[in-house]
Amino acid sequence: MSGEHKGGFLSTYVFSKDHKYIAKQFLWFGLIWLLIGGVMAMMIRWQLANPGEAFPLLGKLFFPRTGGVIDPDAYNMLFSMHGTIMIFLGLTPALIGAWGNWCIPLMIGAPDMIFPLLNTLSFWTVVIGGAVGAYSLFVPLGALEAGWTGYPTLSTTVGTPGSGETLWAIAVFIIGASSIMGGINYITTVVRLRAPGMTWGKLPLTIWGLFFTAVLNVLFLPVIGSAMLLLIFDRVYGTQFYVPATLTSGGGDPILYQHLFWIFGHPEVYILILPAWGIVSDLLSFFARKPAFGYRATVGAMLAVTVLSAVVYGHHMFTTGLSPMLGESFMLLTMIISVPGEILFFNWLHTIWKGSLRLNSAMLFSLGVIFVFGLGGLTGLFLATIATDIFLHDTYFVVGHFHLTMAASALFGAFAGIYFWVPKMYGRLMDERLGKLHFWCTIIPLTTVFCTMFVSGWSGMPRRYADPTSSPYVAELQYLNEITTIAAFILGAAQLIFAFNFIKSCFWGKKAPDNPWEVGTLDWIPAYPVPHGNFATTPTVVTGPHEFSHPALGPDRDWISQTEALPETEGKTA
Repeated sequence: MSGEHKGGFLSTYVFSKDHKYIAKQFLWFGLIWLLIGGVMAMMIRWQLANPGEAFPLLGKLFFPRTGGVIDPDAYNMLFSMHGTIMIFLGLTPALIGAWGNWCIPLMIGAPDMIFPLLNTLSFWTVVIGGAVGAYSLFVPLGALEAGWTGYPTLSTTVGTPGSGETLWAIAVFIIGASSIMGGINYITTVVRLRAPGMTWGKLPLTIWGLFFTAVLNVLFLPVIGSAMLLLIFDRVYGTQFYVPATLTSGGGDPILYQHLFWIFGHPEVYILILPAWGIVSDLLSFFARKPAFGYRATVGAMLAVTVLSAVVYGHHMFTTGLSPMLGESFMLLTMIISVPGEILFFNWLHTIWKGSLRLNSAMLFSLGVIFVFGLGGLTGLFLATIATDIFLHDTYFVVGHFHLTMAASALFGAFAGIYFWVPKMYGRLMDERLGKLHFWCTIIPLTTVFCTMFVSGWSGMPRRYADPTSSPYVAELQYLNEITTIAAFILGAAQLIFAFNFIKSCFWGKKAPDNPWEVGTLDWIPAYPVPHGNFATTPTVVTGPHEFSHPALGPDRDWISQTEALPETEGKTA
């Protein structure tokens, strides 16, 4: 299946069935939406630090009715849509859609995804979902205002009149359908199209992370889809699934929505973090020039997280009046899920210990994942415990924890992937000086932003207040909001460094050698541009993905391809 595309422009570049072009489409789509969601974040932080003042430059354009001032309704819309956009339209396409499509066929030695047409439909379905979500911003009364979780009764027609909330639910349903298509494709491709010799024990850890993510997508996105359907029925057709039984004879319950949302919502945390874990596990080995420590334990830990993520969702609902026995069960399970996380940390630290570290941009962002997820994971223990969660649940402590654990970790994983695979994707190297500047100008303000939120949240500052100075006890903490906002704007400005580096490098950067990182996984075998079908002949795998610094390789080479046997094993059965 080698050779070049023979179709026209539309079939080759727009509605392509080639996984490599679809990966690029997902990457650009996700980055554009991350920009939009990031601008919303800047507006949110401006309002919190400067309540009542017009947002500079863009304020009068987006909020002409108030002269550029972000009023409470606009603020509610901003933080609600910011969360939805960053998760469903930003991180999911840029991390799972892009690197799932790019890595899975190339790393397992397959010519393409097993269902190319389904792959194309997956991308264009998320585009449709994004278009519906974007349209909701411009309808009368505006978009979603009930929080990114969309809890009833706030999300009913009583709490949120207009069509914006309904369009949001439709958009989430459509985007979920896209991810289910991708998940089915990912799972089936890994199971059926692995190259000869590519046993489960020789898969790169990136593939394991994407595989487990796909399993969670297929299992739990139908749950959020059902929640959205019932919400749409309540809003459009007058059903009463989420109307309290005390107000209707229909016997509905708004808590039902919370169960459905968080049965999906907590696995969603790991849907985003598992690909980052897989990428980091590989890149730490590649750039420490050492075999990945505890390969089987790492896979086992990711498997344990995948299973446990399905049974810990109730810790998001401690404040809803769960029975004490049920609450204690969820608390115990949530504590237990930290154990495989600790195993992963131990393996990562042991991988880089005494390694010959190559601290390029991809490695720095991989190390950054360890740091930010460590901060987020440790603070999660306070939210897993019923007594402390009841106090902290609706404070900025949760915002800091959530962003470090899920958003920052997944974003750093996506950046690590970009700096690592762009040379093969576009045939050009990213600028390392700009990449390192991007890293340091990101991690320092990012840590400041979310660690300051821990302080303000522990001090009692509630989240979702449009004007923190409106309550006397909160007004005393306003200086923390100002520190957070200054750091957030520095963080936002740092992403302009990345944008410049990425665009410049993709089209005008220094041409990259075929294997600039000197790693042995199959994705670096084809020369750029990677042809249609990926490999001239199907590769045969004989070694694992992390063969580095083996004594038999000699002094001039410290790595070996997965298609090569180690010198002392030549002539023997692998």
